[in-house]
Amino acid sequence: MSQPDADTATETTAETTAGTTAGTAPAADPGPGHPFARLADFVAVPRVAGLALSADGRRLAVAVQTLDAERKKWVSALWEVDPDGQRPARRLTRSAPGEAAPAFTPDGTLLFVSARPDPAVTDGAEPKPALWALPPGGGEARPVVTRPGGVGGFAVAADSGEVVVVSSAMPGAADAAEDEQRRKARADAGVSAILHEAYPVRYWDADLGPAAPHLFWAGALPAEGPAGEPPRPVELRDLTPDAAPPTGAGESVTVSPDGRLALRVDQVPDGPAGRRDRLVLVETATGGSRVLVDDPLADVHSGRFSPDGTAVVCVRETTTTYAEPPDYTLLLVDVASAATRELTPGFDRWPSAPQFSAEGDAVYFLADDDGRHALFRVELAGGDPVRLTADGAYSDLQVARDGSALYALRSAYDEPPAPVRLDPRATGQHPGPLPNPGTVGRLPGTLTEVQATAADGARVQSWLVLPEGASAEHPAPLVLWIHGGPLMSWNSWSWRWCPWVLAARGYAVLLPNPALSQGFGQDFVRRGWGEWGGAPYTDLMAAVDAAERLPEVDETRTAAMGGSFGGYMANWVATQTDRFRAIVTHASLWDLDSFVGTTDAAYYWEKEWGDPLTEPKRYEQNSPHRFADAIRTPVLVIHGDKDYRVPIGEGLRLWYDLQKRGVPSRFLYFPDENHWVLTPGNSTVWYETVLAFLAEHVLGQEWQRPELV
Repeated sequence: MSQPDADTATETTAETTAGTTAGTAPAADPGPGHPFARLADFVAVPRVAGLALSADGRRLAVAVQTLDAERKKWVSALWEVDPDGQRPARRLTRSAPGEAAPAFTPDGTLLFVSARPDPAVTDGAEPKPALWALPPGGGEARPVVTRPGGVGGFAVAADSGEVVVVSSAMPGAADAAEDEQRRKARADAGVSAILHEAYPVRYWDADLGPAAPHLFWAGALPAEGPAGEPPRPVELRDLTPDAAPPTGAGESVTVSPDGRLALRVDQVPDGPAGRRDRLVLVETATGGSRVLVDDPLADVHSGRFSPDGTAVVCVRETTTTYAEPPDYTLLLVDVASAATRELTPGFDRWPSAPQFSAEGDAVYFLADDDGRHALFRVELAGGDPVRLTADGAYSDLQVARDGSALYALRSAYDEPPAPVRLDPRATGQHPGPLPNPGTVGRLPGTLTEVQATAADGARVQSWLVLPEGASAEHPAPLVLWIHGGPLMSWNSWSWRWCPWVLAARGYAVLLPNPALSQGFGQDFVRRGWGEWGGAPYTDLMAAVDAAERLPEVDETRTAAMGGSFGGYMANWVATQTDRFRAIVTHASLWDLDSFVGTTDAAYYWEKEWGDPLTEPKRYEQNSPHRFADAIRTPVLVIHGDKDYRVPIGEGLRLWYDLQKRGVPSRFLYFPDENHWVLTPGNSTVWYETVLAFLAEHVLGQEWQRPELV
């Protein structure tokens, strides 16, 4: 299984309700000139995610999230962006459930997933996510693929336009009717129980089983008949009838350009309770399958076909061990023979999201590099990868089929995600955004880069957000914000961990990349492997020391906060020093033994930490709960009950240990949130409570309890 870092899932946008922030008297008046002065304005900013390019290169589609009319949930709609940057963006879809995952067929039809109701269905049943099609010339969207378990994803063949969909099915169900019958029987009997026969049983915030993902062949989607007559129904064929819980046929699929082959990730047992990923090819005509890449020492995933369908590029991620962190490389695989060749030997970064150039003579990929998430190109003929972009973080890469351009979403810590156009070969690129509905205007401060030197001589890179008005005469209080993962880095815009919300209230925010952060080389990761309380902690303190030496920063008023691994580090900081006035710890690890045994992928973490019964050393040295008696700093604990990555027991135990020791502390508990806080009202309360806690302990103001909690 690819590494399940404690904070690396795709971010779902958090949102908040209208109104001023309760109990958050600002350190400085943020003023009315930017959307961060009030939380209501901050959450009203449209947020761009997802990108699709039409085959002719003339249309870009993006998903844009906005608050609904009642400001109680996010709704995603599809917009069209001009690839040439001349025309303003225009909205394509509108429904209460929203639309997501856009992709074009070769004829320009825009496919997407939505749970919007089908006007032709009047049985009153709650609609499930289905595959919808919007004609290339405009008009009304129509549902083209439905399943009792909903549509969880799909892939389109670039040349033929044929489609494979991902949908969950109940074990033993021969067709959609029997699948629906089995679901109804469980519901009618009031049964919610799941009998597990293999590990794992959970993933992030979802229970696995009893249904499991299958791949279904939809083929070429039928067009509307004459005079607007409805098209014939799509007959699905199960390509993976033997898929079974817990992970089934997987959640992702890609299809060869001619539609003959589907490529999926197959998760197989690795030891008594472990899992690992391999790549499997499925013949769409027959359903026959064969293993393409199976490496007992690695996970293999993220495969993409070449333009002629004869090759696949994929990511090989070595299995972690007690001594070694993972390492990543790209493999070029011949489809006919399954022979492999490494494309990035000696490249000291972790490539991801590979895909071929339009000509098929090179591969583009993304990788963290020195606090950026950069775009690279590597030639199939050989040579070192070439970095094409300067600053920023890139995602959702799209390659124009004529080879004239690349498109992607670009963000940075001072720019939210926006679609951009890139040259396929030029280096040092820093493209401006194409016209889109997701701009934020002026930010309440400035972003700068800070360098520090660790005790062992390693360079520690950080981003520093300084609020407006910060100066030697008026230094700003400092908040150390520690990233999750831990195998990631601060490099891109975040809506749910947004430093500009704090900057708008007068705080400087330090975003360091300590040991274990990726993008600084394999040795930099090794410095903290299995020693979370060692180099990661001392690197953070070195970064704080460097920031506090700046005249714009007030070293007497500081706080530390983080989520997931960042929450672990916040807890560790609390046990090691009292230099901070406040600690905020979200979804945090407290008792490592307890965490490793109850998280959703225990086998992954045990490879690094060892079996706690036979190799207790790392648990004893690095578990914050063993040093609870040393905590003197006030702590705000935040946790969601639906968090399966860092289960709620960690937050409950931490809160109890603080309370019984008399440590000033509060516990913000979300019964229905997961590893993140994603609903509008709860996200509002999250920011309100954090800001009120910081105002009390960092600024010395009277505690003001947020109104709705």
